[in-house]
Amino acid sequence: MTRRPRRSARALFTATLLLSEAMVVLFAGLVAYGLRLAPVREIVLGGAVLALWAVLAGVLVRRGTVGYVLGSLLQLALIATGLVVPMMYAVGGVFALLWLVSLRVGGQIDAERVVREDAEREHEERRGAGEAATGR
Repeated sequence: MTRRPRRSARALFTATLLLSEAMVVLFAGLVAYGLRLAPVREIVLGGAVLALWAVLAGVLVRRGTVGYVLGSLLQLALIATGLVVPMMYAVGGVFALLWLVSLRVGGQIDAERVVREDAEREHEERRGAGEAATGR
């Protein structure tokens, strides 16, 4: 019986969070525009760069550590956007906390999944060996 490879819970959690952050960045840009907190060109450029950064990091977390590094740096950048939109200090802080939780809990789930799959595989091997010995 061939098993389908499982996706990493850590990668799934962090990618979902990063894509959510891309949307939040776009909404923060609309707030900055509506409150006229910065020139329009800077708002559009900054929002687009941060949103694309989040999407790129979200895609790359499934391919290796570079996505996690980009995602971690993005958390710092989002907190720094509080310089333009003060509420982003709180929003960026919440997302940074969610980032840390996603990394930790996702890693724990992945580790527990490996242990469970090894135990299942060992059980199946013993069960198969027992059936072969009895002739069933």
